[in-house]
Amino acid sequence: MSDLPDLPVTFRPGHTRAILLTAGVVIFLVISGIAMLLELGPGERLSFVITGALIFWVLAQLARIKVVADESGVTVVNIVSRRRLDWAEILQVNLRPGDPWVFLNLSDGTSLPALGIQPGIAKQRAVADARALRALAEARSAAHEAQDQG
Repeated sequence: MSDLPDLPVTFRPGHTRAILLTAGVVIFLVISGIAMLLELGPGERLSFVITGALIFWVLAQLARIKVVADESGVTVVNIVSRRRLDWAEILQVNLRPGDPWVFLNLSDGTSLPALGIQPGIAKQRAVADARALRALAEARSAAHEAQDQG
């Protein structure tokens, strides 16, 4: 158990996040700069700035994905959803070759994508994160079963 990460631990695609946030800032600044350079009325300039801000907001939403594991369970934050799971609800943590991200098989028979661990740019990191989350889930599940039997 000593190879388990200390809790709480947050898994997120760091490179992807940095790229998305950097692109969002650059796009916002370029669109806003163009609005200031062109001979536009105040309403047209404002619409450029709002468009840049909207693009930044969308990219920031894409960058917020993460998986947070703590003592009582896991919080999965995807693009438009957030779900809290108890450790006992997670039956299996899967990252198969070709999968775009980790999938959590749940006790209710469903599968939940966990976009916070994805092998896109940093495949080795994603594999290590998936293994760590799997080890945590197995250790917490075993501890939960021991409590139920004891």
